[in-house]
Amino acid sequence: MDKKPFYITTTLPYVNAPLHMGHALEFVRADIIARSKMLSGYDVFFNTGTDEHGLKIFKQAEKAGISAQEFVDQGFEIFKKQLEQFGVTEKIHFVRTTDKKHESAAQEFWKQVANNGFIYKDTYKAKYCVGCEETKTDSELVDGKCPLHPTLEIEYIDEENYFFAYSAFTEKLLAFYESHSNFVVPDFRYNEIKEFVKRGLQDFSISRKKEKMPWGIPVPGDESQVMYVWFDALVNYISTLGWPNTDGNFEKYWTLGNPTQYCGKDNLRFQSAMWQAMLMAANLPNSYQIIINGHITADGGVRMSKSLGNGVDPQDIVNEFGVDALRLFLAKEISSFEDSPFTRVRFLDAYNAHLANGLGNLVSRTMNMVVTYDVDISTITFPSFVDIKHPAYDSFEINKCADAIWQEIADLDLFIAENAPFKKVKVDEQGAHDDLRHVVQGLARISVLLEPIMPSTAETIQQLIREKKKPEAPLFLRKE
Repeated sequence: MDKKPFYITTTLPYVNAPLHMGHALEFVRADIIARSKMLSGYDVFFNTGTDEHGLKIFKQAEKAGISAQEFVDQGFEIFKKQLEQFGVTEKIHFVRTTDKKHESAAQEFWKQVANNGFIYKDTYKAKYCVGCEETKTDSELVDGKCPLHPTLEIEYIDEENYFFAYSAFTEKLLAFYESHSNFVVPDFRYNEIKEFVKRGLQDFSISRKKEKMPWGIPVPGDESQVMYVWFDALVNYISTLGWPNTDGNFEKYWTLGNPTQYCGKDNLRFQSAMWQAMLMAANLPNSYQIIINGHITADGGVRMSKSLGNGVDPQDIVNEFGVDALRLFLAKEISSFEDSPFTRVRFLDAYNAHLANGLGNLVSRTMNMVVTYDVDISTITFPSFVDIKHPAYDSFEINKCADAIWQEIADLDLFIAENAPFKKVKVDEQGAHDDLRHVVQGLARISVLLEPIMPSTAETIQQLIREKKKPEAPLFLRKE
């Protein structure tokens, strides 16, 4: 019997800087969902990659004294290594917006949208933030600067460009939202995008003059213009599936695979409105669901910023505490959808409580007793993930799934405290052995539940049980 297909994708980060904690949140969360689906028997296509065009990239390459292509080639290799540090599954598929197949697909997409009457030429006047790769209104600027990129000068654009007839899709999008009640998760973000669209959509420029911004995909039929980076990059979600070939992977994963897109709240409009209107304009099926993360903040809800020095580098956390410790914190301690702080103090407290003193301690003392008392654990079984998975995976409430696992850990700790097999073994060896088999069976269940969230730790626990060994060293050393 063929497995049911499932498609999940992250957004594509620019390759102009290392991945930050917000990226780690998006990739780890998407990876957890992808792994849970794989463990549940789905045929999963997990897509990510790099956004490699645009003025931001072009200027960074100039600053580095190398060609834009050399710059993005280096950035892509760094990106892949960072994903490995986040523990992302090796079964992931990569797309680059400088791939020739993607460039060809983006041009074909443009042609279809143009042939359907939704692209036209007009004069474009706007204030533009290179950091955001977005136009800005005066109300969005603070003292003439973008609040997200206050060190960058606002660009003033006045030129003839191509436009996408976004305004033609106001009613179509609202009708789509009305008939797809779970399209955006969570509900409060869905309400936010509905209100945005209800206010009326404005057509936007989708090209730039090549003489001013040469690093982009040429507009079909007009070599003097290149595609606006967002219009090009969004097409990656289908170009990675082989589109414009509509057979094969596109049919399997986009048409039939409930295409699900993970992103941060700053991508809400791009993913749930702009991209959906573009798909409609090309007569292609819409996405199935858009999952919106909140932002990771510094202490007190302040935005993380390099200039403020209040950020936490995910690579530093991985190097000191291990990848699974980072993954657990992002799964358990960061809200599924609201903004949440990530501070070293908060991380350290959670690490010691949940891993060093919690799971790690439970595994160590249990397996030490099993080996010391020579308990027969040959009858221990590992349940199928699909039979015991938490229903909150279906609503993308990953922290509920993690909390449920830690409740089971607490229950086993309580069982040991109440039954004290380390004392009982002196007067009732059989009873102590039965108690420890109960705990090991609970650990076997917990290890399976941990597979999407902490895959390396899950494997270690299962190996200790199968080989009836005690850990040679603590799974998680307590840190001060």
